[in-house]
Amino acid sequence: MVSALVPVAALLVALAAGPEGGLSQVTECVGAGGSGRGGGLPLAEVHALADGTGVRVAVIDTGVAPHARLPRLAGGGDYLTGGDGLTDCDGHGTAVAGLLAATPDPEDDVVGVAPGVEVVAIRQASPSFAVTTPSGETMPAGDTASLAQAVLRAVGLGASVVTISEAVCLDAARAAVVGRPLRAALQVAKAADVLVVAAAGNVGSGGCTGEPGEVPLPAAAGWSGSTGVLDDGVLAVAATTPDDAPAAFTVHGPWVDLAARGTGLRSLAPGSGLTGADLQGTSLAVPVVAGAAALVRQRVPELDAAEVAERLVAGSRRVPGGRSDALGAGVVDPLAALTLLPATGPPPTTVGTAAGPPPHRTPAWLPLAAVTALCALAAASPLLARRLRP
Repeated sequence: MVSALVPVAALLVALAAGPEGGLSQVTECVGAGGSGRGGGLPLAEVHALADGTGVRVAVIDTGVAPHARLPRLAGGGDYLTGGDGLTDCDGHGTAVAGLLAATPDPEDDVVGVAPGVEVVAIRQASPSFAVTTPSGETMPAGDTASLAQAVLRAVGLGASVVTISEAVCLDAARAAVVGRPLRAALQVAKAADVLVVAAAGNVGSGGCTGEPGEVPLPAAAGWSGSTGVLDDGVLAVAATTPDDAPAAFTVHGPWVDLAARGTGLRSLAPGSGLTGADLQGTSLAVPVVAGAAALVRQRVPELDAAEVAERLVAGSRRVPGGRSDALGAGVVDPLAALTLLPATGPPPTTVGTAAGPPPHRTPAWLPLAAVTALCALAAASPLLARRLRP
């Protein structure tokens, strides 16, 4: 056992986040939020069955700020400034983490889908910072190179679910080249039994226009026409309105697997407060699906990542017309996913305690696979794309 841990430890050192060269801050950091009701999700029945206890979820985003309602938050690294990932100038990553894991408070109706999970924050991008390239061009901080590295780091840190609430849209030819390191990282995650959940992308952000021929990364990084859930290593998530209609901004495509509510949401803000009840984006639908996945991983721990994804699809609410490029198989339904028959496992004996499934184990062969992925990443580095959050 000890010999297997040595290369894993070496891998974590190799993937450790460090400061990005040429970084400068271009906007002020957001302040603490306020209070209010509205924008929460109805989850009481769901949490009577599972709350995600014992499951580790990595949030790859703009960082996650410490918050009283994120009691199981840990830093996983910072690819911008070399910190621990617990700084969030933009508030985006904190909002994502809140929708995933906020603990309840009687003063409002905000609660995460899986409030018992352990959140590992990895700061990988931020529109509040810019990077000046050797040619003098200024670009938003964070690119597909650091995103691929962040996925590998999340796997190495023992996450069993990973959220990626960002996207960049490219033409198919360029996406095929730029997506190579992401495809490699996603395949490492898949082989390590890690479920990666990514945003389908928003029209008007990250170069996405909604026109035919665009390919969003990482949501479609590994898609090659297969209809199997998780064949490409990522569960791509679209956004809906509260009545399960496709949100006007959600990017359509055959790679979309599932949808979740992505409009009219409220979540946590950096500091001690809440956001307004007007959050929207496929990025906010991602933690809803990832939270549902964490609940299933707690309640039915014998399922692997692909089986968890299949269970979410099987329990999704079907919409008129059947499967579509807008919503995939349907709208995620956490309660249905937990109670899907035939029952494949007993409910947890305790909810909201330290009890839960055994911690996610990193396979001993992972370092070699990760090194292979990093080699692919290095080979593609001259063509890597910058992108904005969706």
